[in-house]
Amino acid sequence: MGLFDVFKDKDEDENSGGMAEETPSFESEPEPAETPSSQPEPEETPSTEATEETTSYSQPAEETTSYSQAGTAVQSQLGIEGLMDKRFKLGEAIDYVGSMIKELRDKRTGLVKSIEEESVDIKNLKEKLTKINQFIQEENEGLQELTRKRSEVEKDADDVGGIVYSLRDKITEIDKIVADEASRIKSFKGSKN
Repeated sequence: MGLFDVFKDKDEDENSGGMAEETPSFESEPEPAETPSSQPEPEETPSTEATEETTSYSQPAEETTSYSQAGTAVQSQLGIEGLMDKRFKLGEAIDYVGSMIKELRDKRTGLVKSIEEESVDIKNLKEKLTKINQFIQEENEGLQELTRKRSEVEKDADDVGGIVYSLRDKITEIDKIVADEASRIKSFKGSKN
């Protein structure tokens, strides 16, 4: 059989007008030696599946066994099982990476929350320290004002003390004058007698 005999069988089935399914057999397929190297392997799969379907319709009692045996043979021949294993392992790896990413996001979210809480606490402390600093500045200004006022009061007290000493001296002089005048008056009265 040649490479195009598969298509001739199909044409003959269509021309016969029957309801028969397409039944290309393994014999109608080109042998691996006749297959050109440019023809990709996946094209073999549809004809094999068609054969499997025909087999399953013509022999319903052996449907599961023949289908699974042929499917397994084709899958192992094409390396589909290996691909499926790789796909499964890749799926598991992707799931694992996804869970790691979720854990990292959760940790990052936790860190962000912690940092925000610490930031709020630090801002509160900073506000308190600013208020304490303002209070200390106000107290220092108040103490400086008190020192200035005390200096003024001391100066006023010194002035008052100076005035008092000066008035005392004046009163002492007046007292001397009064005493002198009293003694003169006494002596004057005594001389009249």
